[in-house]
Order: sequence, then structure tokens, then C-alpha cells
Amino acid sequence: MHIALNASAELLHADLGRLREHAAKAADESFSGWWLAQTGLIDALTAFTALADTGPGMEFGTAVIPTFPRHPTALAGQALTTAAALGDRPLVLGIGLSHQPVIEGMLGLSFDRPIRHLIDYLEILQPLLSTGSVDYDGKAFTAHVSTNRPAGLAPSVMVAALGQQALRVTGRRTDGTILWMVGERTVADHIAPRVREAATDADRPAPRIVCSLPICVTSDVDAARSAANAVFEIYGQLPSYRAMLDREGAAGPGDVAIIGSEKEVEARITALANAGVTDFSALEFGTNPDESARTRALLVDIANR
Repeated sequence: MHIALNASAELLHADLGRLREHAAKAADESFSGWWLAQTGLIDALTAFTALADTGPGMEFGTAVIPTFPRHPTALAGQALTTAAALGDRPLVLGIGLSHQPVIEGMLGLSFDRPIRHLIDYLEILQPLLSTGSVDYDGKAFTAHVSTNRPAGLAPSVMVAALGQQALRVTGRRTDGTILWMVGERTVADHIAPRVREAATDADRPAPRIVCSLPICVTSDVDAARSAANAVFEIYGQLPSYRAMLDREGAAGPGDVAIIGSEKEVEARITALANAGVTDFSALEFGTNPDESARTRALLVDIANR
């Protein structure tokens, strides 16, 4: 299993310089990848372009860009431009449906027929990324485009899929799924078998399963778990994450967060690998500098084995 970093907590500072330092350090410490959410007012793909001279060899990935606010033709152009700026470094274009309360309540857009929306989105996005051409009439999106594309490798496309229908679409059409707030039991019993079966049925390679969870090495498990429940409270309320927590038997986000001693934390990471996770993207958190230092030290040690 590859060990990467989820730098999304850094977006709270809205500081590109801070993101640059974080990415450069991750590359120096030999993490396999550096993942960034699309949230707030820093654009993840634009940030990657601005950081194109950092992290040679390290994979960059969006985890994830919501699809409803961007037409797939617009996202294809942005992703291809970013891939060209990164050169020979791999780029994963992670996309997701987001959540009805966000799309309708915050943005005022319709969340109608999300699976149909996802299928149409991929039908346009993926041909544009690979060839620069698409001729498609869908119910959610239509595009008739044929144009030059920037030179370079097409970004890998992955989807934040949790439900059965989304996992089926993801396995049949993309390179894998990107998870958040999903524990090892749910990966083993729900995510991995469904996405792998779909990929096999479509004669596609085994899909990647990228799992991101809050992680903290600590001597005070109760305090860290309480902090995780407070910081990540919203994820226990959004319906798709709530469904995954219920599958895991978790009362809240703190129950799936990876918290404990070095030995306990490493055991949880191993359990994720055994469940089928191919890439663990650690979102570090801590209640004090000692916890942060211990967490990073353990992750560096595992990443370099």
C-alpha cells in the first residue's frame, strides 16, 4: 500500500506559500502522493499548476472536485492544462457528486438524478482528456467538441464513490475510488468487492482504492477522539458519509479516525491494506505539537519502508 498525504487541512489558511512548503516537504520525505480537496476559495488544480516545480516524481491528486458546479468541458481543459504544467509527474483528477445539502442548499443548483449526471459527466470528460474530441448528447450534459489538447499524459480519473450505483459506475468507467470517512470493515465488505466486480465485468484493470482518514499518534486517545468528533462533526451529518459510518458501526467521525499509539495506529493502517486499500492518504491532526510530530514521524517511517 502506498502512503500519501492529504493536505486539505492546509486550505484553512488559504496560503499558497504554505501549500508549497507542505508539498515540498512531502516529496522530500518520500510520500507517494499529495492530495488536495476542492473547497474554499483556493482552486486545487490551479494550486497544482502553481506548485509544478515542487515534488518531482510525487503524484498530485484532487480529492475531490465537485462535478455539479463545472461543465465537464471546462474541467477537462483545466485538468489538461495542469497536467501539461506538471510534465511527467502523474496527476489524478478525482471528482465527486458532493452532497445534496451542499449543491442545492449552498449553491442553489439542482441535485437531480446524480447517477445519470455522473455517467454523462464521464462520457464527456474522459474522451476530452484522452483525445480532445467528444460527440455526445446526454440528459445532464451535452458536448460536441473537437480541438487540440495540450501535449502530455491524460490525467487518471477517479471518483469519490460510496453508494452501490456510484461504485458500479466508477468500477466500469474509471481508475478507482477515493474514500473519506470509510473504515476498514466497510472497505472490505462493501467498497472493495463492489468496485472490483464492476471493473472485472467491464474488463478493466483492478481499480485503485484511495482511502483518506484523520490520523493522530497520541498518548491521550480520549482527548484526540473528542477533538476529531468536534473538528469533523459535519461528516457525521452528511447523508453519504453517515451511511458509511453506520455500516462501520461508528457513532461519529472520531470512531473511524486513526488514533492511538504508534503500534495501534500502524495496526489500523495495516488493516486498511488488508481490507483492499491501495493508497492511504493521511490527513494529519493533533491537539498539540508533540502529537503532530509523532504522527508525521510514524508516517514517514511507514512510507519509506
